[in-house]
Amino acid sequence: MRVTSLVGLGLVLVISACGRSSPQVAVEFSGPPGGGEPNLFATADGRVIMTWFEPHGSDAYTLKVAERADSNWGPAVVAAQGRPFFVNWADFPSVVELQDGTWLVHWLEKVADDPYAYHVQLASSDDRGATWSEPVVPHEDRSATEHGFVSMVPWDSGAALIWLDGRAMAGAGSGGGEPSGDMALVATILNAHGEVGPNVLLDDRTCECCTTSLVSTASGLLAAYRDRSPREIRDIAVVRFDGSRWSAPTVVWPDAWHFRACPVNGPQLAAVGDTVAVAWFTAANDSPRVYVAFSTDGASSFGEPVRVDDGLPRGRVDVVLDAAARTALVIWLEATNSGAEIRARGVGRDGGVAASWSVGQTEDARASGFPRMARAGDEVLVAWTVPGSRGGIRVGVVNGDWNTF
Repeated sequence: MRVTSLVGLGLVLVISACGRSSPQVAVEFSGPPGGGEPNLFATADGRVIMTWFEPHGSDAYTLKVAERADSNWGPAVVAAQGRPFFVNWADFPSVVELQDGTWLVHWLEKVADDPYAYHVQLASSDDRGATWSEPVVPHEDRSATEHGFVSMVPWDSGAALIWLDGRAMAGAGSGGGEPSGDMALVATILNAHGEVGPNVLLDDRTCECCTTSLVSTASGLLAAYRDRSPREIRDIAVVRFDGSRWSAPTVVWPDAWHFRACPVNGPQLAAVGDTVAVAWFTAANDSPRVYVAFSTDGASSFGEPVRVDDGLPRGRVDVVLDAAARTALVIWLEATNSGAEIRARGVGRDGGVAASWSVGQTEDARASGFPRMARAGDEVLVAWTVPGSRGGIRVGVVNGDWNTF
């Protein structure tokens, strides 16, 4: 891994063409108040599939799925309902489409009275959500501990998954005291028949509740997550899978963030071929920042990170690459005088940095959740949650050149 000087990392170089207006996000999908936790997946042929939760009655939820094709959203379908969902602002469901067109959805279910005892559930549909299979649990461990923060991607004719796994923390239970073990990062592969392969331990000590990310590169799979060292350094690490084995973890950049609690702020990846962009939040030296770094060798090494925030970031990042893999679009939550807004900035692989712009207003609160992005062909879609009685999920398409400086 290439390590260079940290001098200049605190500077943001803003480059924009004279007279060019900032991109705008045109909202094209709105959900009812109380809905949240949206997530997006872009298919190989330019469609987008979304998952989210909507209230069902006074104290229950419905997991819904909708598909966007030819710039139009189809009707929402119910993926799961009437189940003991674990609904959480930071740990949300997802969907991917497999090679044969099958939709694979994940969600979380409570398995005990302990607040953080929940398991991952997977269900599939081969008729675009009209019917769904009985759910299966991908982790071999069935202890009443946390199993979540899932990331999954299509892989061969099936799918690959990673998640944070609390099996080493078993034994605390309700009134049983604090757990003594560590959170781990675990992976598995599902074949085309939905059969779960062996669980593989990727890292035996990670941050307990930060989002993970998983992408497919030309060289194999790449996973990113927030590590946790014995000295409580919580920097971003990656592991790579070449089709036969997983690599040892490596740190993307030595932020050296010493923090004795989980910041609930994980990294996100984007990949085109072997070009990779990773975005993340850090508050090392009590200075909150959002960074993006690039790799052109499938994450064997990363260049010097570029700071993208506007000075008051809360993190909750996401990132996409353009089709040519020359520019990354990064979004994050930024505090403002009136609350918070989701901001975006284009960053070139060559170091160019565009002016930031506003995606939409929200609140500086947990209920705002994590904004998500997906690039479908030449379009970028953004999904986010607006809290409150007039809120709900919003999905918009970016209008304007975000990848031209």
